[in-house]
Parts: sequence; C-alpha cells; structure tokens
Amino acid sequence: MTILVSVLAAVLLTAEVPAHAQAVDLAATKCKEFLQLKQDRIVFILMWLDGYYTADEDPVVVDFDTAKTKAEKLGAYCAQHPTLNVITAAESVLAK
Repeated sequence: MTILVSVLAAVLLTAEVPAHAQAVDLAATKCKEFLQLKQDRIVFILMWLDGYYTADEDPVVVDFDTAKTKAEKLGAYCAQHPTLNVITAAESVLAK
C-alpha cells in the first residue's frame, strides 16, 4: 500500500498542473471534448471512472490490463457517440 501511495504521489507531483486548477464536469463534457483532452487528464478521469463504477465488495486491486480494456471500450464508444456526455457513455460501458 505504501508503494502505491508513493507512486501515485510521484505521478501527481510530476503531472502538468495549470495555473488555475480545472474541474471537469463529466455530466456536461461531451465525448468529443473528452477525447480531445490531454492524455494525462484522460488517464486521471479514466481511473476515477473505474473507481466510481467499482462495487464496494469488489477487490481493491488495480488491474492495468482490465483498465486498458475498459479505456479502449469507452474511447470507442465515445468516438461513435461524440455528442453524448461522458458520464452517460461511461454508464453504458463501465457499469455492471
């Protein structure tokens, strides 16, 4: 657990942070806009979505292969539905 926290802290410290912190409203952000974000922001959002759609009783494991597969599915879905908001797209792809 300590290693995970250390790695996450290192990633957050080295990530590009704008002068004014930005919040992303996933209910208002369209898939087209989401796909145009910087790669690091997309990764953060995807990891958040993965946690959001993980049930409380699921194991507390970060499976990078599964996360990649989910990200690819969401990306493909968003590409097909560019006017849909991200949270609705994620609900269709990631919800159990």
